[in-house]
Amino acid sequence: MTEDDYLFRGELDELDPDVAELIRHETARQARTLIMVPSESTVPEAVREAVGSAFHNIYAEGYPTEKTRKMTERELLDYDRQLGDFRRNSDDRYYKGTEYANLVEALTRRRVAELFTQAPYGPDDLYVNVQPLSGAPANSAVYTALLQPGDTILSMNLSYGGHLSHGAPVNRAGKLFNIVAYHIDPETEALDYDAMMQLALEHKPKIVIGGYSSYPLAPDWEAYKMIADAAGAYLMADVAHFAGLIAAGAYPNPVGIADIVTFTTHKTLNGPRGAVIITHHKDLASKIDRGVFPGEQGGPHMNSVAGLAVALRFAQTEQFKQLQHQTVANARRLGQKLDERGLRVVYKGTDSHMIVVDCSTVVGPDGTALSGDMAARILDLIGVVGNRQTIPGDTSALRPSGIRLGTPWITQRGFDEARIDKLATIIADVLQACVPYSMPTTKRNEARARLPFDTFQQAKIAIRDLVDSIGIDTDAEADGYPHFFYLDDAYSNTGQTLAVSGKNAGRLLDLALTSDVAALADGDEQPTLLLEADGSLMASGIVERISKDTYQLHVADNPARVAAWLRSLSDNFVIFDESDPYITAPGPVSVKYIGETEKNLSKSADAPYSDKTYFIGKNGENYAGPVGNALPSFEFTEPELTEMLTTPLHDVHLQLGAKMGEFAGYDMPLWYDKVMNEHLAVRNGAGLFDVTHMGVFEATGPGAEDFLNMVTTNNVHLLRNGRSHYTFLLDTDGVPHDDLMIYRLGDEHFFIVVNASNNDKNWAWLNAIKEGQVCIDPDMPGRTVETAPFELRDLRDPGSGADRRVDIALQGPKSLEILTSLGGSEADLKALKALPWAGIMRAEIGGFDLLISRTGYTGERVAFEVFPHPDQAEALFTTLIEAGAVPCGLAARDSLRIEAGLPLYGHELAGPHDMIPSEAGMGSYVKFSKPWFVGKAAYIARDTARDSQIVRFRMENKGARPAHQGDPLVDDKGRVVGIVTSCSIDSEGYQLGQALVKLGNHKRNTQLAVFAGSERAKVRPLSNMKFGDRAVMPEAVTVLRRFPK
Repeated sequence: MTEDDYLFRGELDELDPDVAELIRHETARQARTLIMVPSESTVPEAVREAVGSAFHNIYAEGYPTEKTRKMTERELLDYDRQLGDFRRNSDDRYYKGTEYANLVEALTRRRVAELFTQAPYGPDDLYVNVQPLSGAPANSAVYTALLQPGDTILSMNLSYGGHLSHGAPVNRAGKLFNIVAYHIDPETEALDYDAMMQLALEHKPKIVIGGYSSYPLAPDWEAYKMIADAAGAYLMADVAHFAGLIAAGAYPNPVGIADIVTFTTHKTLNGPRGAVIITHHKDLASKIDRGVFPGEQGGPHMNSVAGLAVALRFAQTEQFKQLQHQTVANARRLGQKLDERGLRVVYKGTDSHMIVVDCSTVVGPDGTALSGDMAARILDLIGVVGNRQTIPGDTSALRPSGIRLGTPWITQRGFDEARIDKLATIIADVLQACVPYSMPTTKRNEARARLPFDTFQQAKIAIRDLVDSIGIDTDAEADGYPHFFYLDDAYSNTGQTLAVSGKNAGRLLDLALTSDVAALADGDEQPTLLLEADGSLMASGIVERISKDTYQLHVADNPARVAAWLRSLSDNFVIFDESDPYITAPGPVSVKYIGETEKNLSKSADAPYSDKTYFIGKNGENYAGPVGNALPSFEFTEPELTEMLTTPLHDVHLQLGAKMGEFAGYDMPLWYDKVMNEHLAVRNGAGLFDVTHMGVFEATGPGAEDFLNMVTTNNVHLLRNGRSHYTFLLDTDGVPHDDLMIYRLGDEHFFIVVNASNNDKNWAWLNAIKEGQVCIDPDMPGRTVETAPFELRDLRDPGSGADRRVDIALQGPKSLEILTSLGGSEADLKALKALPWAGIMRAEIGGFDLLISRTGYTGERVAFEVFPHPDQAEALFTTLIEAGAVPCGLAARDSLRIEAGLPLYGHELAGPHDMIPSEAGMGSYVKFSKPWFVGKAAYIARDTARDSQIVRFRMENKGARPAHQGDPLVDDKGRVVGIVTSCSIDSEGYQLGQALVKLGNHKRNTQLAVFAGSERAKVRPLSNMKFGDRAVMPEAVTVLRRFPK
């Protein structure tokens, strides 16, 4: 029969198989993992049925009639009476068709009142609102009802367990109201009611909030009430987490004590998403009802109200009471067992359904503590779902030290003390096996962590087995990879094929296999080995390239282990190099099991090792492959100059009357006018600098990218065409050979710009590495950088002919205006105006064939470096001056970079103190995540051990004599705590410098003093001084932020 309507009939998996499949996967996830988020529970099937009922379809803005509050369930469900009354008298709702909505809401309100009432109040004395959509809207509705913007709220600090909606600065409550936070006693880790009372009396809050989201100990509601009364405040108890425990008598009940009680219904109450507000004050009830609707929200979700009614019926049963008491017992047991394993349980235990674990007791070799985020992510991967959590002492909710684990869901599924003990062992084993480490980023070091592969895989299996031993009320088939997969998945031990695919597949396999995967073309194959982290053999096989992003790995043995290993590399949480936890494997990739291979793998175990610079296992203690012959150390002697060198612009400098002087062997302009004038010209207009003395190299060919990636610290693989980045050449001891810029002009085409003083040394170093002539790794003296062929050229060398390039810098806010004024094609000028920071392009501007990058060394964001042929350099330089650029000398270049906080080789890098990039504030340009680069291990060791940092400082006396490199800085006790590395004038005429100081003296606004000109100071013994003699006095300085805004 065909229906004459527009209704969609049929099952979900027929009408929308994609969403049906997503639901099946999520249902399976909930069944196949142990969910320990304290704010989550599994909702009984009957509740889910009610939530999916026809009540979903209607609007019901408004409330049932007041008289229904005092009706019993029997009276409410007397349909003759209720429907007759509705037809005759209707209700106050804005929509009609709400007769049954009235009844289900009134029934739910009554069940709440009966479940939560306590003496001296009865159900008829409570005013219940069940319409809030969740906990935060419920709290906001109370604020709407009782507060005005600017009123004061006294609530628990977020880091100590308070909730976002209680006044966190990022929340609406924190923006609208004056929030005063109370804390816990640092010794007892319990609430300090005396301190809370003092805060209440001092600040006179309008509302005192008791209740929290991550503080697990039971409150004293009478003490809270006494504090609120003393301040003339309302007491609001937010027991969102604890409602189910309260209903079962397993946690103190605030109803009848607190003026307002709020809680969510989807946590320990095991109901649908929603919230409840209860008060025993009639005068507050109407305000709260109006605060919910129309104050905070429109129509209630009547399907959720219906589901809540069902959950409340269950909450009246003995089974529910036993569940809640067992939930608390399980949480206490879990905390006890983790404490016995040496993990600190914050707050010294629990009185509720949750515990908070301080992960920072697990510390890595570099001193990094295990973060809550890393702990939560790793536990999630083994099948234990919790959440990261701030704990007392944390300074940011973005970087918490703890994890929060709850027992409601696992208790619902049948967990008892015996299973808790097994779970605690797994959790402790995993967390204590973690190796935390820090990765430098542009803003701060970010905590990361790894753990041994077998620990990780065995924990996954143990959790799976625990899951198999408990109950579940859903029935969804769990798929294998990529959804659920384990080390003991059943694969035949005969030859098997795995498909590895994704844009990072080739790089990951090149890292994981001993053969040169990068050399494969489509359709090519090669025998290969796959090693364990310690260098021992895991498997042999054949790797075959199907296409650019798809490979097949035919393994002769251990296919399950190989699959799990490659998948773990892709997930990036296992240790695959025991000497270097920082390496990030390329990923993600897909690793799928195909089936039995047709390849002949009989000789794959004899696969030769490639001469790749690095692959997994090569650093392992059991590595048995080739290591090469030890190579000699790099030796370089600077050539002696009989006369100073000159740049292509030397004649122009003389014509302009520049003060000349020696720098890096060149006769260079120090200044043309006053240094301050040139300095300000860059800050306010545009300054023009001769930097043609700087080295310009070129690397081209298939191996150029890999070569540069292994000899420099930044990640060249991530450098896009038309972009550039700052980086370093390190010596094998981790100290910089130089800092430099790499510009990527094409897939296989790179420019490298190096400092003039290091040009010859860098050229010799790079060529010696390219030819495999020098030691680049003292731990493996035979290691060489092996890549596909490429060419390295010096573009200032006359032999480079028409390709020669030199560097001229145009810096300052008017530099774009001046550059575009020279003219060019519409397309070139448009591209130039759109050039992003660190971008590079080729264009013909003013008739000059130029490479133009938006980079510079002055701190200006509108800044360019232009690369003409040296034969065109003089004409370009004079043309830019005619267009309005101000010629500037090396003195202004130095003052500008010092003011910007930028380092200079020999001053803030290397130099007499062997300073490394992290000391100069440039550690984010050293990518620990790369598998290997020259100097990496030594650099990390230096970085871990360092106790000093470069700072910017300003001398407070405007007329102070300038400080010089080597001048000492002292603290207020006269102790030497730093050494000046550079100093010059700033834009306001003060002496501004950089200095290497001991950690603890590097924070902004630290007051120090400098003995300026100490090398020339004549110090007389104090005992010999007479009236009128001058004693050496230090100049006061203030430490500034590391880099200006």
